[in-house]
Amino acid sequence: MIKPTVLLPFSAVLFDLDGTLVDTAPDLAYALNTLLEQEGLDALAYNAIRPVASNGSLGLIFLGFGISPDHKNYPSLQQRFIKLYQDNITRETALFDGMEEVLTTLEKANIPWGIVTNKPGFLTDPLLEQLNLTHRAACIVSSDTTPFSKPHPAPMFHACDVIQHKPEQCLYIGDAARDIEAGKNANMQTIAALYGYIANNDNPAHWQADSSINHPRDILQWL
Repeated sequence: MIKPTVLLPFSAVLFDLDGTLVDTAPDLAYALNTLLEQEGLDALAYNAIRPVASNGSLGLIFLGFGISPDHKNYPSLQQRFIKLYQDNITRETALFDGMEEVLTTLEKANIPWGIVTNKPGFLTDPLLEQLNLTHRAACIVSSDTTPFSKPHPAPMFHACDVIQHKPEQCLYIGDAARDIEAGKNANMQTIAALYGYIANNDNPAHWQADSSINHPRDILQWL
């Protein structure tokens, strides 16, 4: 647990998507295990898949099949995995417990909130649409919205342009080292979401976030 600090006043909140705002791991796990079973392999335990969920198809296919993009079978497996995920993108996916209360509180306080994710737009957009979040978010920045993705600050600056807030006025919340690095690179205040997809070899204390939270409702202490 990172010792909380006193955050400076902020006027906008930006979230990472997978593992921070929305719990997408169950559907990513379903897609991976379905693909494994189609290939005659044993399904993996959910607890083994969850920490890898933030790493997308690259991390999940490596977890399940032990191959990288340079393997001859990778393109086909990736395409099939993505199709399975697309077809089941909100099968079990939902906001994390307590996050609806956080979003409602932000909206009532007229504090805009948005999303900056490394998920590609062709997956981000239908996911948010099906969860009825598209029109609530002040901005949605996917991995292909700008030429660079996190930890590069370009997506963060783009989000600021859309919501018309300066980076130093924004709080960014994420569950991966790249999220905190991106926020810091953009001169935003940062919070590490420890309830997210944290792998055993991750050490959030080394990310140098301004603070950390164990549950989405912990965000409310700063609002």
